[in-house]
Amino acid sequence: MDDTTPLIRTADRSEPAWADLSDDQLLELRFCDLNLRLENSWLEDRIAQLNSELEACGITFRPHFWISNEWFTPDDVGGVAVPFYLAHPRLAKLEEAQLLEVEGGTIRWCMQILRHETGHAIDNAYRLRRRRKRQKLFGRSSTPYPEEYLPRPYSRSHVQHLAHWYAQSHPDEDFAETFAVWMTPGSNWRARYVDWPALRKLEYIDELMRRIGPTAPLETTRRRVDPIERLRRTLRTHYRRKRKHYGLDHLDFYDRDLRRLFTDAPEAARNPPAARFVQRIRREVRRRVAGWTGAYQYTIDQVLEDIIERCRELNLRLAGPEDQARIEFTILLTVQAMNYLHTGGYKVAL
Repeated sequence: MDDTTPLIRTADRSEPAWADLSDDQLLELRFCDLNLRLENSWLEDRIAQLNSELEACGITFRPHFWISNEWFTPDDVGGVAVPFYLAHPRLAKLEEAQLLEVEGGTIRWCMQILRHETGHAIDNAYRLRRRRKRQKLFGRSSTPYPEEYLPRPYSRSHVQHLAHWYAQSHPDEDFAETFAVWMTPGSNWRARYVDWPALRKLEYIDELMRRIGPTAPLETTRRRVDPIERLRRTLRTHYRRKRKHYGLDHLDFYDRDLRRLFTDAPEAARNPPAARFVQRIRREVRRRVAGWTGAYQYTIDQVLEDIIERCRELNLRLAGPEDQARIEFTILLTVQAMNYLHTGGYKVAL
């Protein structure tokens, strides 16, 4: 399996009773009913790979891991919660059905997030946020997390690692992202970030890890926050909240934009309906525009749903060849996504 092979295509283990349930039945289960374990899961190999990378970097610290409902690293804990849906292919399929993508669902993506979260865990374990130089370079951890942030895509003061220019969302995320870039095998960060102000942060991480890497951490708690066996919320409630979070602020599309691309002229009455055309190319353009802009697929899909409905209401039809309409519609969607990026901001992950 290469590093882009989705988790949802792999399954070689004894199956739990819920693996054959329909999506609707599965959504009625509580997290604590899943009885998930890291042992013998797809995640176990990813964690082993992470530990090998830490050893290669000369770092003796090893974060502890547990399964929860989300990716997160609690304050003052040198450990990482990993999401339930990566512990079994059936749950990954449900995640994709509910949110249209599986965050961390390929080897490459999962390792990116694990390195990022390990940056948080090391920050906690060695109490690095108290260091003056760390505060000077990255900012203070006491800075409140924003509900949304407005990234600057061309900024060279931050590394680029996870999507959405996540290093720009908060000083702690900046530190974790910089650490992740530093520890990624073959990242060649000195050459990649030459002449960037972000290079100073990378050099600081490099010097700091050489000093503290061989030492024991100051925080040794193995505390777990919200382990899955204690979560009594149903999967249906979980996904309802997630969809609300990522779908609140839709991109603004106006009738003028749609009328410019499509038409309601009487002479086009025999042309294919625009709503049917958009529905047909929906998955392709959603995935493509999300990849180009970094916007969440779920957010873009909600916009596409609104567009399809509005095309029906306006009785719009194709004005020209489908190949040309496909190109122009993809451009329209990309421009609107970038407008959102510059005016609306990204939501900080839950």
